[in-house]
Amino acid sequence: MTDRYAVIGNPISHSKSPLIHKMFAQQTAQDIRYEAIEAPLDNFAGKVYELITQGYRGCNVTVPFKFEAFKLATELSDRAQAAQAVNTLRFNGDGIFGDNTDGAGLVTDITHNLNCELSNKRVLLVGAGGAAWGVLLPLLNEVPQRLVIANRTVAKAEEAAQTLLSGFTEHISHSTEFVARGFSDLVDEEFDVVINATSAGLTDSEIPLPPTLFAPRALAYDMMYGRETPFMKFARTHGAAVVADGLGMLVEQAAEAFYLWRGVRPDTRAVLEQLRGTKC
Repeated sequence: MTDRYAVIGNPISHSKSPLIHKMFAQQTAQDIRYEAIEAPLDNFAGKVYELITQGYRGCNVTVPFKFEAFKLATELSDRAQAAQAVNTLRFNGDGIFGDNTDGAGLVTDITHNLNCELSNKRVLLVGAGGAAWGVLLPLLNEVPQRLVIANRTVAKAEEAAQTLLSGFTEHISHSTEFVARGFSDLVDEEFDVVINATSAGLTDSEIPLPPTLFAPRALAYDMMYGRETPFMKFARTHGAAVVADGLGMLVEQAAEAFYLWRGVRPDTRAVLEQLRGTKC
């Protein structure tokens, strides 16, 4: 019997997740059906319980429901607890397991697809919203030399850092310097990896970052995909050696969810190449 999965969001028609999971299923010979479902803004939980009643095995969760999914889950992974948000649900009989695969997707894309090791590197994470919270613990697990979370409002960056430090100290290497900063505090600093976790690209907004951020051979990474953002243009202009969007993160986080559900890891490189329109 075909197992059913879905991605839930609002809006959701633009989602690439059904195509990605269809390719994963074909590649791994998994008998699943995966679809995009729009949930009412005021009844996400009701939609999830409806799917459970209909026999669905799990779902991905996208904006604006990741925080609601966190509250709905009856069991949480460490990375979901660190993110305070859930993007993957697995339905276990009478329980709901919640996970967050965004950080794993980001780290895998950077270290595997872009061949950029994060250990002993100086890493800057720009933004302190939900996207940033979702990747902090996986980034710290790579043991960078220094991880700075920076935000226009420094108090938000400090809140994210303090929440992680107070609840997950045992997961954080003492060899990593982990600090919060405001954008104005970054003058005269250089980083090997700069990751944009803000939504500035949605509105084509500039981020007030110093132009001297990028060390020689630096990677600039924008979590958005499908367009050249102002951050990416800024990075190209001011010395980043490699500039990447977040399509690889999208595919890798989907693969992590697929593994959680099916116990099989798909070949993400083939899927990513196909999505980018290159010959596999």
